[in-house]
Amino acid sequence: MTDNKLKVLVVEDEQLLLEAIVKKLELSGIVALPFSSGKQAVRYLHEHPLDLPNVIWLDYYLKDMDGLEFMGAIKGDEQLNKVPVVVVSNSASSERVSRMLALGAKQYLLKAEYRLDEIIDIIKGQLASGTL
Repeated sequence: MTDNKLKVLVVEDEQLLLEAIVKKLELSGIVALPFSSGKQAVRYLHEHPLDLPNVIWLDYYLKDMDGLEFMGAIKGDEQLNKVPVVVVSNSASSERVSRMLALGAKQYLLKAEYRLDEIIDIIKGQLASGTL
């Protein structure tokens, strides 16, 4: 990173929601790297190993892959393995949450339980405290 701003890579395939997340992040002083495709986000991460985000905001259900596939695509890479992943999804069975956490996701949040600004505050707080 060239400055001290937090950088969040957002992977969300619902365009209006992606735009809202980006706007909220930017209003909070956070640099947003938006992707509507899991494959595009994975490619970006592999192509920019010296400019990785502080955290990845990952929707579980994407059009081109699911959260498990995304985690599998990045977690084999030593550098990418250091980037915390927060899953923000519409649904969360206990089995799915357990599998995502086992693959290295740091947190799994349900969209319906939090407003966007609350999710951003959770992420910022955990990054600041070192718990992410």
